[in-house]
Amino acid sequence: MANKEIPYKIYLEESEMPKQWYNVRADMKNKPAPLLNPGTLQPMTFEELRHVFCDELVKQELNDTDAYIDIPDEIRKFYKMYRPSPLVRAYCLEEKLQTPAKIYYKFEGNNTSGSHKLNSAIAQAYYAKQQGLKGVTTETGAGQWGTALSMACSYFDLDCQVYMVKVSYEQKPFRREVMRTYGAKVTPSPSEFTEVGKKILREHPGTTGSLGCAISEAVEAATNQEGYRYVLGSVLSQVLLHQTVIGLETKAALDKYDIVPDVIIGCAGGGSNLGGLISPFMGEVLRGEKNYQFIAVEPASCPSLTRGKFVYDFCDTGKVCPLSKMYTLGSGFIPSANHAGGLRYHGMSSILSQLYDDGFIEARSVEQTAVFQAAEQFARVEGILPAPESSHAIRVAIDEAMKCKETGEEKTIVFGLTGTGYFDMVAYEKFHNGEMSDYIPSDADLQAGFDGIPKFPGNEI
Repeated sequence: MANKEIPYKIYLEESEMPKQWYNVRADMKNKPAPLLNPGTLQPMTFEELRHVFCDELVKQELNDTDAYIDIPDEIRKFYKMYRPSPLVRAYCLEEKLQTPAKIYYKFEGNNTSGSHKLNSAIAQAYYAKQQGLKGVTTETGAGQWGTALSMACSYFDLDCQVYMVKVSYEQKPFRREVMRTYGAKVTPSPSEFTEVGKKILREHPGTTGSLGCAISEAVEAATNQEGYRYVLGSVLSQVLLHQTVIGLETKAALDKYDIVPDVIIGCAGGGSNLGGLISPFMGEVLRGEKNYQFIAVEPASCPSLTRGKFVYDFCDTGKVCPLSKMYTLGSGFIPSANHAGGLRYHGMSSILSQLYDDGFIEARSVEQTAVFQAAEQFARVEGILPAPESSHAIRVAIDEAMKCKETGEEKTIVFGLTGTGYFDMVAYEKFHNGEMSDYIPSDADLQAGFDGIPKFPGNEI
C-alpha cells in the first residue's frame, strides 16, 4: 500500500478487540522450564502455588498446551474503557530522522495508570474477586504496576497492599498518591513491617531497595493474612499471557493495511510488555510461517539478558518464592538507583529467557543518558512524554532507523511505547541538569550476585 494511505493512528473497532489471549508456550518446542520448589527441587504443583496465587491464575501459569484462553466478558468490558489502544505511524519522527525506515509504535499509556500494566491488573483482580478473596498484595518499582492494580482493585472492591521500592517511593511521591487515591495502602520497601524486610535492612542498612526485596515482603504479607493472595505485574507466564492483548491488537492493526514488520522492539525488565507485544508474531515464527527480528532492550545497569546466567534462581531477594529458570543476575543483585524503576529486576520471564536462549530474540543493553536523549528527541517530535522504561525501546528504534538511513533499507520498525513519563520528572530533571550518570556494573559487581545463585546438580553456572 502507498504510504499516504496509512493514517497517523490506526484504531481498531471495539468489535475487533481480541476475545482470547494467546499462549505462546503452546507453540514453543522447548517449553520454559517449570517453577521448582526450593525445598524439594521438584516442579511446583497447583496445590503449592495456590497458597500464594489465585487458583485460576495458577492454572494459567501451569498451562503450556492451550494456544488460546478466553478473556472473560467482564474483563473485556473493562478493557473497552481504554482499549483498543492506537498503533501510531511515527511520521514526524521519520521526517526528523530523514530515514527511509517506517516506524510504528503501539501506545499503551492512554489510561490513568499510564502504562500497559492495567491489562494484567484487571485480569488478576477479576480472578481474585471470583475466588471470593478480601484483597491482594503486590510490589511495584516505578509505581506503574501498583497504580494499575490499585485501579483494578477499586473497580472490584478489593483491598490492595503495595510494597513500593524505596528509591521509587521517594522519587515518585505523586505516583504513590495516585495509588492512595484508588484506595491502596503503599509501604516503602524494604520495611520494618515484615520479617524479611527487617532482615534485608539488617544486612543492607540504608538500602534503596529493589523489586526482589519488595516481592519478598508482598509474598510474606499475603501468606500471613487470611483471604489474601499475592499478584505480580511481570515475569510470570500468566502476566505475559494477559499482555498478549497488546500484540494481538498490533497484529490486527498492521494486517488491516497489509503492513509486515521487519523489526519488533520492546523494553525488557521482567518481560511483560515485550512478551505481550511479540507473542503473536513469535507464534508465526515458531510455526515456521514468518520471520521477524525481535530486540529486547534492557538497561546497562541491570543487564540480565546480555550479561546474566541462564539458571534456576530465586525470583526474590528474600528467597521465599519458587525457583525459576531464567536469565538472572542473582536474586541478591541490587541494581543502582537508575531511573527506569520498572526495569530494575534481577531476572527475566522464563518464556523470554527460553526464547532468547534458543536464538529467537536478540538483546541489547543501553546506558541511561542515551535513553533520556532518545526520550527527549521523541517527546519533541511525536508529542508524547515517554516513560524511562519505554524510552529504552525508543533508543533502539531510533538506532535501527538511523542504520536504515545509512544502508537505504526501507525497513518497517514496530516498538512498544509502554507508558507515559509524567511522574518521572525527577529523572528528567537530573538529565537536564547534567546530574545523570551511566552506571555499568563491573564483572566483580555481577559476580557477587552470581555467587548467591542456588547450587544443586544441573544448576551449575
